[in-house]
Amino acid sequence: MWLAFRSVDFIKLYQDIKEANYTWLLLSVFFGFAAYLSRARRWMLLITPLGYKPTFLNSYNALMVGYLANLALPRIGEITRCVALGKKEKIPVDQLVGTVLIERAIDVISLILIMIVLIFTGSLEIGNFINESIIIPIEQSVATVFGTARILWITLMILAATTLALTIIYRRNLTKIKFFAKLFGIVKGIVNGLNTITNLKHKREFIFHTLFIWICYLLMTWVVVFSLQATSHLTIGNGIFLLVIGGLAMAAPVQGGFGAFHYIISRGLLIYNIPLEDGLAYALLTHESQLILVMITGIIAFFHIFKKRSPN
Repeated sequence: MWLAFRSVDFIKLYQDIKEANYTWLLLSVFFGFAAYLSRARRWMLLITPLGYKPTFLNSYNALMVGYLANLALPRIGEITRCVALGKKEKIPVDQLVGTVLIERAIDVISLILIMIVLIFTGSLEIGNFINESIIIPIEQSVATVFGTARILWITLMILAATTLALTIIYRRNLTKIKFFAKLFGIVKGIVNGLNTITNLKHKREFIFHTLFIWICYLLMTWVVVFSLQATSHLTIGNGIFLLVIGGLAMAAPVQGGFGAFHYIISRGLLIYNIPLEDGLAYALLTHESQLILVMITGIIAFFHIFKKRSPN
């Protein structure tokens, strides 16, 4: 957050937020909520091939509890929602983790496809921005520590290959150790969960929800530009650019995207000659409106899914 807001005229930033049209934020929140509902249904479609049929309400509540948990620790929400739904519906947590991994893989593929479409339609902003604002700074930081980024990647690949080879060679011996036996069992459950993508019974509905989720994300991102005069001229094509860089920011290992989202979005808007304060105002309105939605729905979902049934 400090990196995002340093050297900012806070009086100008406050004035922008004060004069914003908050009606557009309500519409953005509506699209965000619709995306969460669709995500819950899509998750159910992935779970069904496992032989379980969780209710929509429990799936939605577990999903929102997961998003709420992400505000405490990055990515802990993925496990949290699996534990919440697993306890409520008596579904093995490790298999649920496999379905969540599929979801995340599909999200990454979707984001990459959107980036490719932007590049092939002549949008140079995304390539230039990613290179200048993300790739080059990371390479420079790594080079400062390791001398060159290549040394780090080679070292990591050697370590990963060695670990994998030793695990395969000594697998039988490792299964005799309780810890590794439990670990292999978890991996097997995750693999079973991953296999659900090949056994989907409602493939068309799954594709529909995937498209619907990203359309909602796009509209959720784009309509906020109309809340500020400085960004009101941005087109839906510019909204796709903001969606992509915002998605990259939310993928950063930071709680709820705090700081990362504000930094990347405000710097991305500089491409359109939008002042830093106006860009940060847009980032604050977009991020914090969705944050409030997650907090309210997440808290309600938490109490609903973990409440104890009263004895008859």
